Amino acid sequence: MQRSATLTLAILFLLFFRCTELHAAPKYLFKIASLAPAGSVWIEQFDNFAKEVGEKTGGEVGFRVYPGGVMGDDQSMYRKMRVGQLQGGGFTMTGISAVVPDFRVMAIPFLFDSYKEVDYVAAGVIPTFKKRFHEQGLEFIAMTEVGFIYAMSTQPISTFENLRSSKNWSPSGDPVSETFLSVLGISPVQLSIPDVLTALQSGLVETVYNSFYGSIVLQWFTKARYIVDTPYGYAYGVFALNGAKFAKLPETYQKAIHEAAQSHFPILLTKTRESNSESRRVLEARGSKFLKFDEKTIQILRDKSVQAVDLLIPGSLSKEIYDQVIGLRKDFREKTTAETAH
Repeated sequence: MQRSATLTLAILFLLFFRCTELHAAPKYLFKIASLAPAGSVWIEQFDNFAKEVGEKTGGEVGFRVYPGGVMGDDQSMYRKMRVGQLQGGGFTMTGISAVVPDFRVMAIPFLFDSYKEVDYVAAGVIPTFKKRFHEQGLEFIAMTEVGFIYAMSTQPISTFENLRSSKNWSPSGDPVSETFLSVLGISPVQLSIPDVLTALQSGLVETVYNSFYGSIVLQWFTKARYIVDTPYGYAYGVFALNGAKFAKLPETYQKAIHEAAQSHFPILLTKTRESNSESRRVLEARGSKFLKFDEKTIQILRDKSVQAVDLLIPGSLSKEIYDQVIGLRKDFREKTTAETAH
């Protein structure tokens, strides 16, 4: 009996250390923060990406995710990266563009007409984005997407005067939306994303801008029930890592991260668009009202968008990046027209 007990203890001892080895902290740990809520499609797909990286690196590269804005807004997340509290983040275009200004170019209102157009332009401009991020000590891992955004209000909006008389929200630190709204004659209320729901509830703001899915996961739809059924602009983000820490990884591990990103983030793109389509149906079922801008208002908004760009260059984005995006958009439209003609 004593021999059996000793053998059992030895087995338990070996199992304990085997389990400890299997669950040991990764040699290279990246602490990542994001405004995306826990349980959202963005966090779920990131977890799949992180799992593949762990498998490809034998558990030596790991990610600890802090979702839902628990590390603060984009600017707070970036400051924490600078002092080493974080080693990466899932940033919105608005937040990270304070560091990489040219990244905001695709958010110009009324720039795109379709996701096919977005995809074509993004494929052409991402190499430039990567260079811009590298210049700021950041490793560009993948572009993420919120999707086409829409004006959503607590009051019906269908004309330019309706829009201008409403209390409009603008993301803090976003010169693109601020400049565009200013050109429209609107003085927006600037707030960070986590503060918007409270502002809607209190009446501080009446009109906000979000994707269908984003309005549900952030609960904005509970107050902003009137939706203008014309895409206002395109919203996106980036998953980026601290460049210095990334550079310290063995090349095989760097490659594993980029390969996993190429595998999982296109899936995220598809899932985000599916979520937006499904969210539209959910919003309709829950009583949201979809309205249309009149043609006069749409033309005013398109014209004002061009005026806003003249004010944004060169202070908020370079003419080089704008010309590149417009050139790519022109190429796409010409190819589409030629294909349609045949």
